Amino acid sequence: MRNLLLLLSLLFVIETSAQDTISKKDIASAAKLFHLQFNEKEIDTMYAGIKDNVKVYADMHKASILNSVPMSLWQNPIVPGLELPTKQKPIKWKLNKGVALPQQLSELAFYSVSDLAALLKSKKISSVELTRFFINRIRQYGDSLQCVISITEDLAMEQAKKADDEIAAGKYRGLLHGIPYGLKDLFSVKGTKTTWGAAPYKDQVIDEDAYVYHRLSEAGAVLVAKFTLGSLAMGDYWFGGRTRNPWNLKTGSSGSSAGSASATVAGLVPFAIGTETWGSIISPSSTCGATGLRPTFGRISRTGAMALSWSLDKIGPICRSAEDAAIVFSYIHGTDDLDRSAVNVPFNYQPDGEIKKLRIGYAKNYFDLIRDTSRAEWKVLNTFKEQGIELIPVEFPDTSVYKANIMDVIISAESAAAFDELTRYNIDDELTRQGPFDWPNSFRVSRLVPAVEYVNANRIRYQLQQKIHAALKDIDVLICPTRGSGNQSAITNLTGQPVVCTPTGFDKRTGLPTSISFIGNLFDEASILLAAKYYQSLTEWETIFPPNFLK
Repeated sequence: MRNLLLLLSLLFVIETSAQDTISKKDIASAAKLFHLQFNEKEIDTMYAGIKDNVKVYADMHKASILNSVPMSLWQNPIVPGLELPTKQKPIKWKLNKGVALPQQLSELAFYSVSDLAALLKSKKISSVELTRFFINRIRQYGDSLQCVISITEDLAMEQAKKADDEIAAGKYRGLLHGIPYGLKDLFSVKGTKTTWGAAPYKDQVIDEDAYVYHRLSEAGAVLVAKFTLGSLAMGDYWFGGRTRNPWNLKTGSSGSSAGSASATVAGLVPFAIGTETWGSIISPSSTCGATGLRPTFGRISRTGAMALSWSLDKIGPICRSAEDAAIVFSYIHGTDDLDRSAVNVPFNYQPDGEIKKLRIGYAKNYFDLIRDTSRAEWKVLNTFKEQGIELIPVEFPDTSVYKANIMDVIISAESAAAFDELTRYNIDDELTRQGPFDWPNSFRVSRLVPAVEYVNANRIRYQLQQKIHAALKDIDVLICPTRGSGNQSAITNLTGQPVVCTPTGFDKRTGLPTSISFIGNLFDEASILLAAKYYQSLTEWETIFPPNFLK
């Protein structure tokens, strides 16, 4: 510890004296990085101000800023003219009263949330029994999938016993009461480690309950495990290895909600919670064959969640069906007013909603790029058309409105700020991955993003929000290929649109799952979930499970 303090003191001395070591040639060289050119007189005039700025930076670095401290600039996806519902209508869930325990208990691993709820409510199984069943599944398969960071057994059994007592006393809290689940290990829970998947934080304990955990606890759900994420929410490599795809253990699960997707698909939990900044729910869900919901930006408070990018981070459920995703989302959306980007907006989902009342479009420009009409994406469109549903062709704005990759600028600047000290004190050397596009190098590169460019990228983003809103305002749902669809993922993450992806079969070349995405208007998760549920009612892909995990 003493050596570390001496090192930090030395680094501080170097920083505070840096304003005396900057030359005028340094300024000219730096300007080239930003497409700027200053003449000698301009540089002479700038010199004193730049040295003053460096002094300010050094003064700022005297204080350590916790990851939980946000920016005072709050991203808001709402565009002018957008009208949002204000009244929450009751959601009429229907439980299958005839559901029974399977003869082979292992089949219980792949029961839907609603069927498990029916078993619990009718007392055909207890939450304690169900929780032990899933904890045993996690112990049986967790190492093979490398998807588990910690099993929260003591907490789980306590919560399960409480759920059983309440159900026995007639105090039923709803469909998640007594249901086991897992959290991506970037959510803090008192008394548990919260590792962020990264070696420097593998023993970290945060004395705070994340908002999403609090909401699930209020619903009576039972936390059985904290699942892996790619180190600091990138990819599927974490400090303990690489999370595996249940369909092929030689391949990764994708990420960064790697463990949440892998564990859910393999039947280690009925559902799990993930997060997305840019692809981290949709990508592993697509790769592993889950149904992943990335809600509208600001739909769920991020209190107690690791911050990677304050204007992009989103929380959502990873499940095995759209109906399960709707159930989970109905319990976790909302805010505690501590995350100033989060809002309370009604979720008016109706399980028996009429699909033909929805205006459903498809991203024609993306589908036109798929010349092989036997591909799964085209089969999705045909599935809807065969039911007499008219699909509206839509040109989803891509390069016409996304002329520069502003996502890279925004996510890079914010993530580098969130983990400033990792770079400043070379703690990033402890991270598992050290390639050109991994976090350590990305954080270093991002130190050279000018504040002016970051601000202007967000001004372009504001324009992008308006253009995407205008492109989608005449439809309720847009069907879009998940993979190979241009800049759709970057664009919809920047604008905050909700997306749900669902499995559509298996790739003939790799044998891995394929998927389709349903994109919605802001705060209209209800429509895309209804469309996904309808598609699933006409197909069987969400009911096919990886064979190595059926026992």
